[in-house]
Amino acid sequence: MNEYTPAPASGSDVKVPILIGAVVALLGANIYLYTQIDQLKGDLSDFRKNMVTEVAGLKESSAVSTQTARRSLTSLKDELEAARRQQYVAVGQARVEAQKHAEELSRRVQLEQSRQTEAVKTELTAAVSNVEKAATTRIGEVSTNVDAVKTEFATAKSELDKTINDLKRVRGDLDGTSSLVATNGKELDTLKRLGERNYFEFNLGKSKEPKRVGNIALTLKKADQKRNRFTIELVADDKKVEKKDRNINEPIQFYVSNARQPYEIVVNEVRKDQIVGYLASPKVQTTRN
Repeated sequence: MNEYTPAPASGSDVKVPILIGAVVALLGANIYLYTQIDQLKGDLSDFRKNMVTEVAGLKESSAVSTQTARRSLTSLKDELEAARRQQYVAVGQARVEAQKHAEELSRRVQLEQSRQTEAVKTELTAAVSNVEKAATTRIGEVSTNVDAVKTEFATAKSELDKTINDLKRVRGDLDGTSSLVATNGKELDTLKRLGERNYFEFNLGKSKEPKRVGNIALTLKKADQKRNRFTIELVADDKKVEKKDRNINEPIQFYVSNARQPYEIVVNEVRKDQIVGYLASPKVQTTRN
């Protein structure tokens, strides 16, 4: 038996299906592209609409914001202007108040100064019055004191004159010179008050050593209490001189090198081995010619 073997296909038969497939594929691709393009157009249309809407909204919002900003700026300007006006008013008011305060302070200061001035005047018047009263009183007291002093002075002078008159002027042992002699303490005080001589009181006991009296030295050699007589040795200018058997209240006179007037020793009382008296020396000590 013979088997049937088909004849091999020609080249044209193979290409036809391929072409058909290619056409189908191309058609599908076109359909897909068209679909995508159509969808893209829709999306683009929606995007445009959205963009238009958003732009319109932005424009509206921008207009509203601009208007609001303008209103806010205008409001701020108004507030600033109002604040400036208030500031001007406040400054003016402050100036007025400051002026009033200054005037009030000035008025108070003037019142206080007037009050203090019046107070000072019152105090000064009172002080002057007190001083005048005190001065008048003091003058009266001083006048009284002066009168009292005058009286005391007159009394003292009278007593002094009386005491001076009572003083004895006794002749000394040099050239017949006489001088006032004090016989007691009261009369010696009177001589001191006259101020004509320097007076040195002494109480001289019997001793081998001389006793300094003024600028001379004295030594008691003998004291006769019953007869009120005494003997002394005096040292002056490095010279010793003995005065023997002298009586009380008898001035013993002698010169020293620096005196023009004589020194005087007067013994007022003779006790047992003791004598009491004074030395009178000149006030002026000058060399005798």
